[in-house]
Amino acid sequence: MFEALRAIFRSRPAPKLPAVPPGTRYYAIGDIHGRIDLYEAMIAGIEEDDRRAGPADTRIVLLGDLVDRGPDSAGVLARTRAWQKQAKVRVLAGNHEEMFLAAFEKPEALRHFLKHGGRETVLSYGLSKKQFTTLSIEEMFELLPALVPEAERAYIASFETMIRAGDYVFVHAGIDPDRPLNDQKRSDLLWIRERFLNHEGPLEKVVVHGHTIFNKVMDCGNRIGIDTGAFRSGVLTALVLEGDQRRIIQACSQDGGPVEIFHGDRAA
Repeated sequence: MFEALRAIFRSRPAPKLPAVPPGTRYYAIGDIHGRIDLYEAMIAGIEEDDRRAGPADTRIVLLGDLVDRGPDSAGVLARTRAWQKQAKVRVLAGNHEEMFLAAFEKPEALRHFLKHGGRETVLSYGLSKKQFTTLSIEEMFELLPALVPEAERAYIASFETMIRAGDYVFVHAGIDPDRPLNDQKRSDLLWIRERFLNHEGPLEKVVVHGHTIFNKVMDCGNRIGIDTGAFRSGVLTALVLEGDQRRIIQACSQDGGPVEIFHGDRAA
């Protein structure tokens, strides 16, 4: 009897690992938050990694929150537009992009934006610190459309909310675990935290997300969080997916020093 049971267990196939479509290679980059230094290094690191890894249909996904908090949001957006002319780069909207666009609608939204990293964004578009301190909210609200052209705002508004790739889905914040992917609310995709982060059961696809800062890549099986707090930690993380394999690339700068690229064999 025991031999028969052993034979049954031996014959069971190994569980299928989540995978991206055959022939593709995905690089998902976490929240950049205006850290153009880390972003430039990450772009170079990804391009070098892609060359070394060999031919593939390479796709890059930015998980949102390109702006706010760090010193050069305008530069990050300009660099992204340039990269999109050279590679298959898609960009997800983050909650900070949503706050940025809302700041053009009414002064109170601008006030909220400035309190959550928007000050650095506005300064990156050419407003001096002296002007920032002397302008009232109403005056700044009137000036903002001249600082940030309509074409720039339209570009930000074009960012996506969800990207699917085989057994994975990329979003900024997470998903509502009680809703199918086809029925998600934009507000959850950009803002959700506890209901998603505390969910331990399986999800429709493995969710790759940013939004919530962790000290290291958080691979929880049903989700992978890759926001390592670049604006304050000096660590920008990218998750590399190819077939059923995962690995990480990190651009790191300590105390304003030179940026170094580190490679990991797997998501930790």
